[in-house]
Amino acid sequence: MRKLIDLQTNESGRIAAINGDSRFVSRITSIGLTPGCKVTVVKNDKRRPLLVYSRDTMIALNRNECDWIEVKETV
Repeated sequence: MRKLIDLQTNESGRIAAINGDSRFVSRITSIGLTPGCKVTVVKNDKRRPLLVYSRDTMIALNRNECDWIEVKETV
């Protein structure tokens, strides 16, 4: 299992777990990122927010917070 921040541009995965405090988990799940949903990294540039595509939506995520989201790679 890998962290979301470890996925490179154009890599996909399924969210396996969301760690962190209840406020963070609530915010992330409210924007549609839930365990089991597929995410594709659109852009992963150093020192910039991570841009992901999931459920027909483009989402920018703070790099530090992406370290709390675990993903399983999909083929």
